[in-house]
Amino acid sequence: MNSLFPEITPFRTFWLETASLHQVYVEQSGNPAGIPVIFLHGGPCSGTKPDHRRFFDAKRYHIILMDQRGCGQSLPFAELHANSTDDLLADMEAIRQQLRIEQWLLFGGSWGATLALLYAQRYPQQVAGMILRGVFLARQTDMDWFLGNGANRIYPQQWQALLDSIHGYQEANVQQALCAAVFSEDNTRARCAAQQWLAWGGLVALGNDYRPNSDPISEQMLQQVRMELHYAKNNYFLRENQILENCAVLQSIPTIIIHGQNDLTCPLDSGWLLWQALPHADFVVLPNAGHIARGEEMIDALVAATQQMVAII
Repeated sequence: MNSLFPEITPFRTFWLETASLHQVYVEQSGNPAGIPVIFLHGGPCSGTKPDHRRFFDAKRYHIILMDQRGCGQSLPFAELHANSTDDLLADMEAIRQQLRIEQWLLFGGSWGATLALLYAQRYPQQVAGMILRGVFLARQTDMDWFLGNGANRIYPQQWQALLDSIHGYQEANVQQALCAAVFSEDNTRARCAAQQWLAWGGLVALGNDYRPNSDPISEQMLQQVRMELHYAKNNYFLRENQILENCAVLQSIPTIIIHGQNDLTCPLDSGWLLWQALPHADFVVLPNAGHIARGEEMIDALVAATQQMVAII
């Protein structure tokens, strides 16, 4: 069974200057002459971590990590102005050009898989291949599942705790009420709703591995929640079903889709539907895995995919 590669440190870090106030953190590690790969983190609102470098053989890959606008070490933290899906795609392309990379491999999970697909649809000639985990298609049905028409039936106790934190909701507009609470000028109300949102997301993603934290959330965590909901309330700045409708341009790109059978954040039908649109792709279903990129089964599959891509591209 494959495990993560040994720890490595970047050989270069820099902040990409944009046409706005944002500076995007970028790091390079591994072999500068190796296969270029960009790691796209989830969220939106998360950030990269040192272990994200370890999915790749440092002798064979030129590993590029970026913290998306407002995330991680990018500046200013949690800034929502000029922070949209199109902005993130433009940042990716600017990084590619600045590093003088002709083609690169896209590696993304959840929201990172969304970005990978959108970038590949916009710049297919620049994409050597894709490894996609826990696909999020950013459709209304995907948000409905997560916000009151699916996952709530599996964890009704935590769902009720979330509802109790956003007073004045109606079943038809939980997302609207949640945004109103989290973006409220009443800091106590905002933090309460944000804390329950984080608990809800953590439980759905981690299941039995979730460990509740009763400590008050930090200002940084509140800002992260606001960024995540900034994208959600704007429908991720996408047309409905945009990704599946534009898959024709991706048919020649080597693709590996990896999805946990027990993924409750992004249920398996998202990966299945993407595979129907990309029948040339390898579709790997992990019978015991969930959403998060951890656990022996998931790590084995992701590392195997990066090794497989070495032979393909």
